Amino acid sequence: MLNRLKDFISGGGFKERTLESRKTTLIISTIAILMSFFHLYTAAFGLLVGFIQKAVHLTFVFILVFLLFPAGKKSPTNRIPKLDIALALIATSSSIYTIIFYNEWIWRQGAPILNDLIFGTIAIIFVLEAARRCVGIWLPLIAFIFIIYCYVGPWMPGILKHPGYPFWRIVDEMYLTHAGIYGIPLMVSSTFVFLFILFGAFLEKSGVGKWFIDFSCALLGKSRGGPAKVAVIGSAFFGTVSGSSIANVFGTGSFTIPMMKSLGYKPYFAGAVEAVASTGGQLMPPVMGAAAFIMAEILRVKYFDICIYAALPAILYFFAVGMGVHMEALRTGLKGLPDEKIPKKIYVLKRAYLILPLFILILLLMMGLSPLYTAFWGIISVLAVSMVSKENRMNLRDIKDALERGARNALTVASACACAGIIVGAVTLTGLGMTFSLVMSTIAGGNILIALFLTQMACLLLGMGVPTTANYIITASVAAPALINLGIHPIAAHLFVFYFGIIADITPPVALAAYAASGIAKASPFQTGVRASLLALVAFLIPYVFVLHPQLALLNVKTPLDTIIPFFTALLGAVALACGVSGYIFKPTTILERILMLISAFLLIEPGLYTDLIGIIIFILLLIFNKLAVTRKHKPNVF
Repeated sequence: MLNRLKDFISGGGFKERTLESRKTTLIISTIAILMSFFHLYTAAFGLLVGFIQKAVHLTFVFILVFLLFPAGKKSPTNRIPKLDIALALIATSSSIYTIIFYNEWIWRQGAPILNDLIFGTIAIIFVLEAARRCVGIWLPLIAFIFIIYCYVGPWMPGILKHPGYPFWRIVDEMYLTHAGIYGIPLMVSSTFVFLFILFGAFLEKSGVGKWFIDFSCALLGKSRGGPAKVAVIGSAFFGTVSGSSIANVFGTGSFTIPMMKSLGYKPYFAGAVEAVASTGGQLMPPVMGAAAFIMAEILRVKYFDICIYAALPAILYFFAVGMGVHMEALRTGLKGLPDEKIPKKIYVLKRAYLILPLFILILLLMMGLSPLYTAFWGIISVLAVSMVSKENRMNLRDIKDALERGARNALTVASACACAGIIVGAVTLTGLGMTFSLVMSTIAGGNILIALFLTQMACLLLGMGVPTTANYIITASVAAPALINLGIHPIAAHLFVFYFGIIADITPPVALAAYAASGIAKASPFQTGVRASLLALVAFLIPYVFVLHPQLALLNVKTPLDTIIPFFTALLGAVALACGVSGYIFKPTTILERILMLISAFLLIEPGLYTDLIGIIIFILLLIFNKLAVTRKHKPNVF
């Protein structure tokens, strides 16, 4: 019994089953393709009524998750146990109940009947289990704690105390309202997010993913530390359509990490570079790990505006990581790729038409079309562009594979969104968001920096082991309102919690992206996580900058110089930070030079006339003294 419990707790987050039976494989494939067709149809001809759209989406998710993902380590991975088939049927009964009885069901919110409570309980249990299988134990465990909190309010200490709610009221909130399972997270998953994940599957099948790597190799492969820079650029590209840091690691890391190791990079550093770059992919518009769509819905702003606000901080992040890689390459004397491993530039340029769908996507968004409609036409444009050359032409089998892969890729995000909806429902029911705001305001005493630091720590804690989309939903529900109540711009507040929730992917002790990369690199997970945190040090500073100076996120901009100057000094700060962390400028630095370079970096990244001037002076003087030291060392002795 104890072994079974341990198996259950350790289970979850596994790879999909590799089924041996052709008949079973065909059934799974058909269900996945039907799921994709459903979302394409509703994108083209109009969404169903909100609850029904989400219920159909969740029905597909339940079926595929319980058939594809094993329950634990000892569960068969080459066939589907009868128990999982039974569980899939029970789980889908709760969503099918929603569809069949919607017209009656919608009118009795707040006064559920016995059947509502039965199917609501089934929905809650199986949403938690689906998330455990896809994502791992942490997210459903957090959701379960929030459910318990709804009930035990009267017995909680101090400010956490609330009246408490009976079982029927909790089920009603989680199942029958727009604040729980069928809330904004699942709505976004059943519309925008699924289509963009499907768009990414079509891009990958048409060869765009390989083109990103080829382009990065052709552009930077010969430079010092070329493979690491390929990882940075390739992950930035791949991250524009990826919904997961870990998916990004496996998507580009399986190529870049062995390449880095072959040129002398230490395994843990190779893994750290890929983890940091892949995590940064979640910060890069337009998809931002699907969080951009939810952010737009919560803040009631245009989705394209979110992309604009997030662009400069994301560019600064990747520039800083790139500089960190470059300085490490100079310090260790690493070289670029040999000529035979670099694709011919003319070959890469001839295939540049493959990224036209991305430009079409951005153009349609700029024209004000909805993300749903834009993603639909983006998929159509991928099919059209792939027909240009025989090498990339998608045949019927490729289209089928893309439709199936898109549905499978969406399962993790969808199950996480449904589970995160439970957390949102609990926060809404108990008023925990306001409680957190009050606690933080009391501790901070009105000091913005203290409040930001406390929020940072809360987001790193809440984001541990949680995928991008659910990560943002949790931090936006619990932590963002506290910052907004302190007078911080709402968009800056949401970007702040989003950044630190994502950075949890590379922050020990639970650094999922770093651990995934360490597996490919065959390195120590903890050592990889620590090095990744150092490489991404600038990511811990950027959110403070755009909260305290929103112009860096293109907020409250009066003149172009309001943004250009702080962005330029922040770029210099990123260079200084890379030199300080690596301990190298033109030659290895002394301890004093390293400390002064880090001070210069912090002064430059923090916008302000005096901080910028002092930072620039320190930076230039260090460059001069370090260069002179190199010159003196190599000056011939004439005596």
